[in-house]
Amino acid sequence: MKRKYGNYPNWKRVLRREYAKTYIDQCSFKGYVTLLNMKEVAEPLMVNYGGKEICIADNGYSWLQHFPEHQSFSLSTIFNEHGEIMQWYIDICFEIGVEDGVPWMDDLYLDIVILPGGEVIHLDIDELEDALTDSIITEKQYELAWEEFNRINRLIDRGEFHLVKLAHVHKQMLEQILE
Repeated sequence: MKRKYGNYPNWKRVLRREYAKTYIDQCSFKGYVTLLNMKEVAEPLMVNYGGKEICIADNGYSWLQHFPEHQSFSLSTIFNEHGEIMQWYIDICFEIGVEDGVPWMDDLYLDIVILPGGEVIHLDIDELEDALTDSIITEKQYELAWEEFNRINRLIDRGEFHLVKLAHVHKQMLEQILE
C-alpha cells in the first residue's frame, strides 16, 4: 500500500509550488483540505481515458485534496490555469491520518474519476486484485475497498456525492491562506 501525502513532497515534476492546508469542521465536510498550486512544472502530465487525453498537471494548475475524517476515500480536484475543473479523482483508501501536520492517506488501489461532463471512469481494479493475490493487503482490506468503491459509485449515480460541489469554495478558502 502506498502512503500519499497532501503536499506531494517527492513530486519532482513540480519545480515551483505553493502549498496550503486547513482543517474544516462543518456539517458539509469535516477533515483536512490541501491545495498544491503548481507555479512551474518540468513537463505537463497527460492522462488518457479511453482515447481522450486530458492534462492534469501543468504551469498554473492546482490540485485540491480532501481528506475526510472517518472515511475510506480521498477526493482530489484538478483545476487548470483558468480555474476550470479538469477532473475529480477519488482514491479509495484504508486509512487517513496526519504526520508532522501534513494529511496523508493509505491508498487501497481502486480509483474513480469523474470528468466535468459527467463521465465516470473506474481505474486500477487489476492492481487491487494483484495486491490481494500477492498478500500486500488482507481480505478485510480488499472487502473494505470494494464496499467503499460501490458505496461511492451509488452516490455518484444518484447525484449525491456532494463533496465535488464544494471544490471551488474550498479552493478559494485555501487561496486566501496563501495571500
